[in-house]
Amino acid sequence: MQLDTESIEYVDVAHNVIDAAAKQNHAIFARRGCGKTLLLHSSRKETAEGVAVVYLNCEVFKQHSFPNVLIEILRSLFSEIRSHATGWFGRSKKIRDSVDDILSKLDAIQAEQDQVEEDIRQLESTSATDGVNLNAAIGGDQVKISAGAQSSQVRRDEIEKTYKLYRDKLQKLELWLPKLKRDIAEFLSSSSRAKIIFIQVDDLYHLRRTDQAFVVDYLHRLCKDSPIYFKIATLRHASVLFVDRQGQPIGAQERHDYQAINIDYTFSDFDRTENQNWKILKNFGQRADLSEDQLWSLFKGEGFSRLVMAGGGVPRDVLSLFLEILSETDIEAGSQIGKDEVRALSKKNWERRIEELKHDAQDDEQGALLRAIYLIRTFCLSKKVNVFLVSEKEMQENDVWRAVIHRLLDYRIIHNCATALTHKSGNPGSYSAYSIDIGSYAFMRKLQDKFTEIDFKASNAKDRMRSAPILSPGDIDTMARDLPKNPEAALFDEPRE
Repeated sequence: MQLDTESIEYVDVAHNVIDAAAKQNHAIFARRGCGKTLLLHSSRKETAEGVAVVYLNCEVFKQHSFPNVLIEILRSLFSEIRSHATGWFGRSKKIRDSVDDILSKLDAIQAEQDQVEEDIRQLESTSATDGVNLNAAIGGDQVKISAGAQSSQVRRDEIEKTYKLYRDKLQKLELWLPKLKRDIAEFLSSSSRAKIIFIQVDDLYHLRRTDQAFVVDYLHRLCKDSPIYFKIATLRHASVLFVDRQGQPIGAQERHDYQAINIDYTFSDFDRTENQNWKILKNFGQRADLSEDQLWSLFKGEGFSRLVMAGGGVPRDVLSLFLEILSETDIEAGSQIGKDEVRALSKKNWERRIEELKHDAQDDEQGALLRAIYLIRTFCLSKKVNVFLVSEKEMQENDVWRAVIHRLLDYRIIHNCATALTHKSGNPGSYSAYSIDIGSYAFMRKLQDKFTEIDFKASNAKDRMRSAPILSPGDIDTMARDLPKNPEAALFDEPRE
């Protein structure tokens, strides 16, 4: 949802709006389409008297160096104060002049030539989320994921390079920070209306991963011991809110510096996910003067459950897929939405997700992720089952493997189904279960009656998952020997018999 769209009500079943409107630092985590932006905007309406809100979307700044992102945050903050100067501060010319001076200084700092920008482009791009270079691990002519990576050292090196390259401009902002905090406190203490400010930072994951923790760190220090609170909305596994730089903590730590609000719903509790999506659909039905019974009559059999499955449990995907199927279903003639109708259009949803991944993923990891998707899909098709297991021990110890799984979860390519499972084969250890998206295989007629699709709604679903095949980094390495020249194009093809 964008700020200028028609107001849409956030359907809240877990007091998320109240939490997001509280005078506390928060990070809102969920996959794309779960309502992070909508929650930010809805919470704005529920803030207490005397609370002002400043909203920023990081997608606008994703090509900026992180010192310039900090300047944009400060500029938005003081522009908001300046726009309300008369209402908040009456005839105080001193405050208006002071804010104007700050804005002029910010413009001057931003206008300074970033002489290091060319150098930063020449750095070997590295994913700081897990401290690994996905492109090097799952890239080029030889895919090699089983060995893992030297994550800690890679992360430290990249953080240090990034900091040093931008040190000069950053130091000006660092030295200015104490005075800015005092100025903000003075402005708000003089205000008759605004006493507290919420800074909403949306889609943090669009910023470079090596920059994210520095942005969060500055924001956290700006807010600390000040009448300001931050509200960050982002993808959990594609974001870096805290890192260590030469023994110095950088960023903000969960539970210590902010509270997490998780608004995601997964297949690990399918009934809860289905119920949440039905409440949202019912809310939209009411706007169209449809009763719950009338809405339910649009579906037959397992139609709605399959719709939720095809949407990955993500409300926006479920709703958009519903509207698309509805437009192609002759309701007046008595037709209803069932499994076959969902199956027919699920491929389009899969294609959109691939495009969104290409749009959102860092440039250096797009190719690696597309190759990983092809290999995981190939594994599921070869085993003729929609669920696979991953060793939790392997996830803890192999940085590359963990990064791949987490990225594909964030982009709704695979879906979380269960954790802490034992395998019926007797293999030691515990496993997490994931399903490949239904759109990656449902369109294939060759698979009819030859493909096992575990029903997440069934009472024995988790027990059946314990028999699912185990996917390891070694399997990926082996399958990669036959990787096609264009894995992305192959994602939409039916495999040969």
